Amino acid sequence: MQTTTFQRALQDSGLERLRTDRVNWVQINVGKLCNQACHHCHVDAGPRRTEIMTAETAGQIVELLQASSHLELVDITGGAPELNPSFRMLVRAARELGLRVIDRCNLTVLFQPDQEDLVDFLAANRVEVVASMPCYLQSNVDKQRGNGVFDLSIAALHRLNEAGYGHKDSGLSLNLVYNPVGPFLPPDQQALEQTYKEQLRERFGIHFNSLLTITNMPISRFRSDLQRSGQLEEYQSLLLQSFNAGTVDGLMCRSMISIGWDGSLYDCDFNQMLDMRLEPPLGRLTIEHVQSFSQFDGRAIRTGAHCFGCTAGSGSGCGGAIG
Repeated sequence: MQTTTFQRALQDSGLERLRTDRVNWVQINVGKLCNQACHHCHVDAGPRRTEIMTAETAGQIVELLQASSHLELVDITGGAPELNPSFRMLVRAARELGLRVIDRCNLTVLFQPDQEDLVDFLAANRVEVVASMPCYLQSNVDKQRGNGVFDLSIAALHRLNEAGYGHKDSGLSLNLVYNPVGPFLPPDQQALEQTYKEQLRERFGIHFNSLLTITNMPISRFRSDLQRSGQLEEYQSLLLQSFNAGTVDGLMCRSMISIGWDGSLYDCDFNQMLDMRLEPPLGRLTIEHVQSFSQFDGRAIRTGAHCFGCTAGSGSGCGGAIG
């Protein structure tokens, strides 16, 4: 097997090849259909995408959740995951099993047809909302996500606050996600969170629990933007030079399995977008061949140059900065 640049970086730091510990986190990408088409989107999601998880595949996932007693978290993403007809079924099934559920929400989906009761549904099921909000300034948000997105996002955050989300001791978690607008590493997460809270509270009366800073990965749509602007090589060099071996223990791939809209299996959402299946012989499996998610404990993780995005600076993953 060919040694990747990332594997060499691990070896140079005295670290062994990445392997999972216990898989307690299942991330489910229910499809690429989205009401937005953001410049930084590593999924290449948008309104015209037709890739969407079927009810049959969603049902198979529920059976696996029921057979996997060591799970703690179900993380549902897309696209806009709420637009999949099986989204609410997956939420209910996971919550009935006592699992934490995260909805990766773009906020503007709250105003889509047939989503008028979405906030009430999320609150009733105690779903944790992780919402995209790349800045507290309108110009930066609209530049990255499209004209008018900022105003709709603010309106959506008000709706969530009114339902109890983001308020201390409500039990309804609302976390925001910051992505840099350009080819830069995120700033310090704790300091930026404080600024976000002050700005959103003073300008709009909005409250939220935590800010998650996530590095833009040089794949898919963001990679294409970097190539067009002639910044791809510079950005990849920045990620490589910023490699931080101290982040490796906290990488999300070490405790998760990623499921594609078609039931295929991956080490993480980024590998999924690059069509990097699990290491053989696991790479041949789809969700219908799996007996329990515990069979993925201790597996070798496939890596590539894009993995420097998760280990640059303070590190990055779907849960924000690592340390």
